[in-house]
Amino acid sequence: MSGNVFIALFSGINVGGNRIVRMAELRAFLEDLGFCDVATYVQSGNAVFRAKEGDAATLSKQIEAAFEEKWGFHSRIMVRDLGWVERLVRENPYPEIAEEPTKLHAYALERAPTAEEAARLAEKCAGPERFEIKGDVLYLHAPGGLGKSVFANLIPRVLKVPGTARNWRSVLALLEMAGKPGGG
Repeated sequence: MSGNVFIALFSGINVGGNRIVRMAELRAFLEDLGFCDVATYVQSGNAVFRAKEGDAATLSKQIEAAFEEKWGFHSRIMVRDLGWVERLVRENPYPEIAEEPTKLHAYALERAPTAEEAARLAEKCAGPERFEIKGDVLYLHAPGGLGKSVFANLIPRVLKVPGTARNWRSVLALLEMAGKPGGG
């Protein structure tokens, strides 16, 4: 099958019983848009697919608009290519935490934060969490897990760069799926 491999990260769906989107419907939706080898991972909205044309930015806009039309609400959708996911995993600044995938998270950001934005966030990080920003990815080590992290809740408000977080287990699963799409 020709075409480039992309992942799509949907934000704000299937959280706390709201904005329910079934993954089978999401797969059908992406296939209807003309994408191939569509696969999804867990309920939080992660898809891997092949597209014959278009880059990540164009596909993000296309999928976002079609999604809103179909489901009637907005989900910010980050589409990234396989190289981006490979780089994200390769550049993990906390390799020693990768063995505890619920304590390590990667945020796909809409753009790379400015130095000023990153500094503002660093001021709020009093521990036990640690974070590092590399381009349009924020890596967060939350020793107590994301759910209990006060700092994690501050990230969107303080950084003011839209993003969506995934734990390390999801990141690695998506990399594996993107590396061999088509269920092979």
